[in-house]
Amino acid sequence: MLLMQRQRMEMKIEIRNTLDGSHTLYFEELDEHYHSTYGAIQESQHVFIQSGLEQCDSDSLNVLEIGFGTGLNCYQTLLSGLKTGRKIHYYTLEKFPLEKEIWEKLNFEDLAERSGSKMFTSLHEATWDDDIEIHPNFLLHKIKADILQFQTGSLPMVDLIYFDAFSPDKQPELWDRPIFEVLFNRMRENGILVTYCAKGIVRRTLQSVGFTVERIPGPPGKREMIRARKVKNLG
Repeated sequence: MLLMQRQRMEMKIEIRNTLDGSHTLYFEELDEHYHSTYGAIQESQHVFIQSGLEQCDSDSLNVLEIGFGTGLNCYQTLLSGLKTGRKIHYYTLEKFPLEKEIWEKLNFEDLAERSGSKMFTSLHEATWDDDIEIHPNFLLHKIKADILQFQTGSLPMVDLIYFDAFSPDKQPELWDRPIFEVLFNRMRENGILVTYCAKGIVRRTLQSVGFTVERIPGPPGKREMIRARKVKNLG
């Protein structure tokens, strides 16, 4: 989940349990959770892995996450890649990385099939602004930057985008047309963007920049979510 892009405030963050046993974080200043209280892991798995990653056909992917946050989506993607053997180059933008004293207490690794592997720790300890090999098939490139100011031209064309900003009610500037235009132009044909949000205004904005948008069933606790594709214009 992407943090505030405005001036950094005193961050009061607390760890909370969700209904599937995994942790989320509660950010007091925004009155927002990083992940669904119905289940952080199952939300990440449904929205980003099943509805996004598993819909991509290529054996080699460039993935871009808007908001590294807890690292859960990145971790889930790594675990999926280890199962399938596909090669993933994972880029993620985050202006305000979590402090170690917070992320090291999260229980995602304890609940994973590869418990004890310390790969979740490796994701957080990876240096910023460089390609870091987490696994021979998984390169991580964390970028400490504000998406509102970052020049995406330095990125390669991407196949899949995880859009995981806080809700439009809390961070409306991150859901405006200019952001989605930049992302659309950075995607390969048939690229996919997934987000937990299903608001009509977000769907219409995505359509206005050229995406083909579908509303699909959401994770537990949420009726719908959005999946958008950059489909070749045959006209």
